[in-house]
Amino acid sequence: MITVTVYRTDGSYSGFKAEGHAGYAEEGEDIICAAASVLMINTVNAIEALTSDEVSAEEGASGYLSCTFPGGLSPQGKLLMDAMLLGLSQVSETREADSGKPYVSVLFEEV
Repeated sequence: MITVTVYRTDGSYSGFKAEGHAGYAEEGEDIICAAASVLMINTVNAIEALTSDEVSAEEGASGYLSCTFPGGLSPQGKLLMDAMLLGLSQVSETREADSGKPYVSVLFEEV
């Protein structure tokens, strides 16, 4: 399962972290993993390219992506994060046939 933890400080987004793999299909053919990855990476890229917000991002092995917004987010950055979360919530509606567990889980943490 892909676990996305969204960090908030005083109700505003301060970053997010993603870990894991969906396990929907073989590596390289997993459309759930591809969808989640595109949503998150595009959000980081869009915030960097389309806003003046500061972004600190790090990618690693095993589906790891960490992103923080050291100076907070502008209204445009918040909108981009809202769009990412909308997409992830729609992807998370796809569930394993046998267990009914989601392939993607989105959690929120106040920091």
